[in-house]
Amino acid sequence: MTDFPFAQEATRRRTFAIISHPDAGKTTLTEHILQAAGAIHLAGQVRARGENRRTSSDWMRIERERGISVSSSVMTFEYRDLVFNLLDTPGHEDFSEDTYRTLTAADSAVMVLDAAKGIEPQTLKLFEVCRLRDIPILTFINKMDREALDPLELLDEIGDKLALDVSPMQWPAGSGKRFAGVQDLQARVFLPFGKNKKAGAIEKIALDDAQLNEFLPDDQREELREEAELAMEACPAFDVQSYREGHLTPVYFGSALRHFGVTELLDALASHAPGPKETKAMVGGQQSMVSPGGAQTTGFVFKVQANMDPNHRDRVAFTRLASGKFKRGMKLKTAQGKVMSINAPIMFFAQDRGIAENAWAGDVIGIPNHGALRVGDSLSESGKVQFAGIPNFAPELLRRARPKDPMKAKHLRKALESLAEEGVTQLFKPMIGADMILGAVGQLQIEVTAERIAEEYKLDVLFETSPYSVARWIKAANHKDLEAFMDKHKMQMAEDVDGDPVFLGKTPWEVGYAQEKFPDIEFLNTKER
Repeated sequence: MTDFPFAQEATRRRTFAIISHPDAGKTTLTEHILQAAGAIHLAGQVRARGENRRTSSDWMRIERERGISVSSSVMTFEYRDLVFNLLDTPGHEDFSEDTYRTLTAADSAVMVLDAAKGIEPQTLKLFEVCRLRDIPILTFINKMDREALDPLELLDEIGDKLALDVSPMQWPAGSGKRFAGVQDLQARVFLPFGKNKKAGAIEKIALDDAQLNEFLPDDQREELREEAELAMEACPAFDVQSYREGHLTPVYFGSALRHFGVTELLDALASHAPGPKETKAMVGGQQSMVSPGGAQTTGFVFKVQANMDPNHRDRVAFTRLASGKFKRGMKLKTAQGKVMSINAPIMFFAQDRGIAENAWAGDVIGIPNHGALRVGDSLSESGKVQFAGIPNFAPELLRRARPKDPMKAKHLRKALESLAEEGVTQLFKPMIGADMILGAVGQLQIEVTAERIAEEYKLDVLFETSPYSVARWIKAANHKDLEAFMDKHKMQMAEDVDGDPVFLGKTPWEVGYAQEKFPDIEFLNTKER
C-alpha cells in the first residue's frame, strides 16, 4: 500500500547526472547551475591558476590541480520548491566505470556538448550507458560564444549518432563574436546575450518588440527568423512523454562560463525531468517493483568514497534511496543480514556536508561506515530487498604494485584494498606469490591511485609492467570443473577483493585458447556486485 506523504515528498525530487566529453564544460556548468539555484554565491574559478582553481564539485587535490573531474560528487539544493540531487560525474574516459555506477542512481541526465565539436567519442560511450538504463537526456550545447558548428548540423549529428529524436527548445542567433542570444521557440521571445552581465534573470524581448533592434541588426534578425522556422518545421515538437521514455532529447543553447542559458536549463529540468521511478528488486525472493511511495525505507549503495576528510580515516557509502522515509538513527539491514544503525547520515554539498535528519526516495545520503558497506549493497528495513547489482568491468591495464619501502607491503595492500572497494581500481591477489596486481581502465586511473596513496596513506608506490595483460572472472556450473581448471593454472590464478577467482592471461589469445580447452568454464568480462 502506498503511503501518500512519502509519495508526495518523492515527487519533489529531481536526481540527475551531468555527462560530457572532457573539456566540454561540464564542471563549469555544474558550478553555474548551483549559482543559478542560489546554492553558491560565486561560481568556481575554473579558469584561474594555482590555489584559485577550485570548484565546489572538484574536492580532491588532484582535481583542483589538473582542472579535471576524476571522482563523482553529489550536490543537493532546492529550487522552485523542488529538491535537486545533482550527480557530477568524471568526464575522463579512464573513469567511465565510476560514471556508470553513478548513472544507476540518476533519474535523468544532462548531456553537455561543445558547440564547436558536437558528439565526441566519450559522449557516445556515456550515452550508450544512459540508453542501457533508459535514462531521459536533456541536451545543452555549450560555448556558443565561441565559433561553433552550424546548429542544424549539430542537431543532425545528435539525431544520427544517438538515434534520438531532437527537439530544439531554443535557436541561437549566430556564434562566436556574432552570438547575440537565443530565441525561445515555445514562448516566442528573444533572450539577448551580454558578456559582462551579472548572473541573474535574462530579459526576454518579444519578437515584434522594437527593442530587439538594439541586439540584432536587420540581416541577423532575418537570418534568425528563417533558421528558427526551418528548425521548427524540420524537427519534431517537444513531447514530454517521449523525452521521459528516452526517445527524444530537448536541446538548449548557451554559454556556461558566461552564465547564459543556465537558468533556462534549470527551469527545463524542474518542468520536464522525471522524479523517482519504480525500481526492480527481489523482495523476499520474488521479483517485484519497489515504489518510491512505498512504506518501507529502501536504497542501494552506488559509490563508496574513503578519506573525503583527510583528518579522519572516514569511509562514506553514497546511498540512493528508492522508497519510504529515512529518519536519522533508524536501523537498516543489508540483504546479507548486516544491521546498520545510521546515526550520522550525511547530505552532500561536494566536500561540504551536513547531518540528514530526514530523506525520501530520490535523495542521496552518505552513510559513514568502516568497511561494512560495499558498492552494490542493498539496504532496507526488513533486509529482504535485493536491488540489481552494479557491474564491475574487466580492466584494460594490469600493473604490478609494490611499495618503495619493502617493510610497508602490508600497509600498501590495505590501501589498495580500500581503493578497490571504492571502485577506483581493481585489485587481484595471485594465489602464488606476494605480488599485487592492479587493474585499471586507463593510465590516468593509475596516476590518480598513486597520488591518492601518497596523499592519503603517506606511502610511495611503484606500478611496474605486469606479466599479464588480460583478467577474466571465471565460473562453472560444476564446482569440480572449476577446481580442476584452477589446479591446472595455479600460476595464473588470482582472487579479487570479494574473493572471487580470476584468470590472468598473458595475451587475449591465451584466454581464448583456455576457453577452447575448457568449454565448461565461463570467462567473464563483467561481474555483478
